Amino acid sequence: ITSPVHRWWRSTSFPSQIPSLCPSCPHNRNQNPERDRGGEKQQQQHHHQMDPAAEMDTGELDALLRAAADFASYPGTHGEDTVRQFLEQFPLPKLLGVLQSQADLPETVETVAACLDKVFSSRYGASLLPSYGEFIQAGLLTNSNSIKQLACKAVVHLLDKAGDIAVAVDTFVQHNLYPLLINCLVEGDEEISAIVLDAIKRLAEIPTGTDIIFPPDGQGLQLNKVAAQSSSMARIRILSLIAKLFGASSCTATAIRDSNLLSLFEDEIKDRKDMLKTLSALEVLYELAEHPHSNMFLLKTSLLQHITDVINDPSADSIVRSRASLISGRLLSSADAFMTIEKSCVTNLLLAIDKILRTEESQNTDEIESALETLGLIGTTTQGACLLLSDPPNIARHVVEMSFDRQGRGKHLAALHALGSICGVDRQEDQMKLDDPQAEEFLKRLVYSAASNSPKLTPSALLLSILQQDPDVRIAGYRVLSGLVVREWCLREVCSKPEIIGIVTDPKMETTKLGMEARYACCVAINKALSSSHLLHEPSLSELIGKLNEAVRRGPYLSEKRQRVEAQPVVGTMERF
Repeated sequence: ITSPVHRWWRSTSFPSQIPSLCPSCPHNRNQNPERDRGGEKQQQQHHHQMDPAAEMDTGELDALLRAAADFASYPGTHGEDTVRQFLEQFPLPKLLGVLQSQADLPETVETVAACLDKVFSSRYGASLLPSYGEFIQAGLLTNSNSIKQLACKAVVHLLDKAGDIAVAVDTFVQHNLYPLLINCLVEGDEEISAIVLDAIKRLAEIPTGTDIIFPPDGQGLQLNKVAAQSSSMARIRILSLIAKLFGASSCTATAIRDSNLLSLFEDEIKDRKDMLKTLSALEVLYELAEHPHSNMFLLKTSLLQHITDVINDPSADSIVRSRASLISGRLLSSADAFMTIEKSCVTNLLLAIDKILRTEESQNTDEIESALETLGLIGTTTQGACLLLSDPPNIARHVVEMSFDRQGRGKHLAALHALGSICGVDRQEDQMKLDDPQAEEFLKRLVYSAASNSPKLTPSALLLSILQQDPDVRIAGYRVLSGLVVREWCLREVCSKPEIIGIVTDPKMETTKLGMEARYACCVAINKALSSSHLLHEPSLSELIGKLNEAVRRGPYLSEKRQRVEAQPVVGTMERF
């Protein structure tokens, strides 16, 4: 056995031979009387140490297999009474004995394993599992995929439905199940590894279960040591486990940091010889960066520097650089991020993204779209928006220029959504305008400069042209307008074009729920900006203000003709034949 987990296993004092699957034998019986109560009835039906299946004749075995197949093929969930009655007719020791005696018949094993999975998925069946820890242990070590998968599922049922969490955790400890699960994770097939990930995450969600994964004394199986001796695929699975555990709770996230497991991500990202391996590691890191408390842990490592190196690496594949830039955007999309990391690290990242956006048009479009989305993520916070609008690196100019440049639909849409985020549409209402006057002035200059360099010449005409395009572009335009209109200069531009007000107040303009809500949000934003502006009292705008007020009262979904139409019941005489 060459597995790193098996090497750890052999170094422990655990018995080298796996005992019989039957827990009713004296050497397998649980010593805990509280746990024995769940399986007492089952154990009373079996008094011999020999294989129960060996005592069955062919007819009895055939009857058991037919009943097991019928039980497993039931489309729904069996009731507790049904499970209890089934086990009274076919006790667990007999079913488990068939797995042993018929191990060389895959179809038989699959049938009985599917039946047992149905049994253990019930609360009554799960309550028996603490008495069958030896079965779970042996199943996790077997070479049969069907039995191994059943054992992994039994662990999930044990943690979910056994009733007494303390007994379930004690079963883990007494039978040393955690290292066996890790072995299934790194050596099992894709389906088994997915079940193991679910099982260990559920264990981590139990306060006492965390101590099994991260022992306080530092003893036990160490994931970083297992990863160091595993294949590249196994290491990616371990990274997936770390990501799952990271999202379980802040306690497990802290334990991961204290165990230095985040360094495994750094090692995989630094070694970029295998593009698929690096991309897999980045995909897992992208998932991990989604969790709310990821920033305060990940940004205290050197991960952002390594991600910046990936974006700067011309030899790296564009899809790898794209994923790396999106991860950096997620890491910097909260205000806490800028309190954790040095400004120079963020500046280096922005310079790397700026390098992507300054390339020729022949460059990979997906990479440019990812870079724009990254800037939008960074610009969702006031700190990030101010940094993007500072000079240098004034990287926001790419966003504004591409927002009003129709060369490339994907880039156009990505830039509009990013501009909406930078303008504050995703921030709280009192944080939409930036505290930095220079950043606000720079945003204004960028918009006016883009307008003057276009055939439209003015920002109002430019914004109107966006709202006159197809629905997807129009929705992105609503976002931009909702964020920009809180600025007095943009509000004046909007009011100077009655056509803009006509579009945002037209209840028939959009046909999708997303479009209706975006249009209405834009209408509300313009109305609020006007209500707090001195433009509210200008006589020339009275008709426009009236249309806005009416549209706000109407809501996002009702059209003018149907706003008060309600369904009416119709009573008629039923026809009889």
